[in-house]
Amino acid sequence: MSGGATGILKAACVQVNAGTELEPNLRAAGDLVRRARDAGADFIALPENVGWIVQGRAKTMERVRTESEHPGIPFFADLARETGAWILGGTLHVLLDDGRAANRSYLFDANGGVVASYDKIHMFDVTLKDGESYRESATFQPGGRAVVAASPWGGIGMTVCYDVRFAYLYRALAQAGASILTVPAAFTVPTGRAHWHTLLRARAIETGCFVVAPAQTGSHDQGRQTYGHSLLIAPWGEVLADAGTDVGFITADLDLDRVAEARGMVPSLTHDRDVAVERIGY
Repeated sequence: MSGGATGILKAACVQVNAGTELEPNLRAAGDLVRRARDAGADFIALPENVGWIVQGRAKTMERVRTESEHPGIPFFADLARETGAWILGGTLHVLLDDGRAANRSYLFDANGGVVASYDKIHMFDVTLKDGESYRESATFQPGGRAVVAASPWGGIGMTVCYDVRFAYLYRALAQAGASILTVPAAFTVPTGRAHWHTLLRARAIETGCFVVAPAQTGSHDQGRQTYGHSLLIAPWGEVLADAGTDVGFITADLDLDRVAEARGMVPSLTHDRDVAVERIGY
């Protein structure tokens, strides 16, 4: 549970403004990955929906491909080999047998191998105060497993966007060996303004993990707006870097010794208690 690795990792979050077509989106993301690598980053993370952002099930299902046929996977594998960096390929939409898609995050090592993949567990089925509505479960099949992947810098716990509201998932990942938590996202502007920084800082503090949260930004298909503000956060909750709302990338040095330090000062991951909830007056 200590995190396992020591030393300094230079990590980067790439912040993009995805359009509706895969190839130009990948080209733009690839250019930013190369720039982040030139800036010294060894681990480079991209946002949710890095391949495209479209509104509605019909548009998504027109574009989705099976895992074996998806161009995004070899693209990021080749990019990892080219740059020699580990890459979190945001999420790609992968066709499943039940007629829905998986919103799947891939982790590539420096040789281009797929170390792990993770399907977003929690579906963003909400109607916001201004009438903005999303029903991800109509298009995407929820994942059924949490994932911690081994890396040279310790365990990487993989999550996606709306997962950030479910603290139990992050606690389970940390207790399973994660020292870094990834949260590729495409947060809406209203929820981002209200909750993005607070939720991500809380996940870092609760777990004693670094949080790497690359995000989409700007205007997308049919006027959808995303919040930006990709973040790199330390285990004590400090924001190490914030991308604001511009397309680009941020980097920070992650001192991995700080994982054990934070958990040593507040060892809450070892203090779980079984609790019975007593309902009174119902």
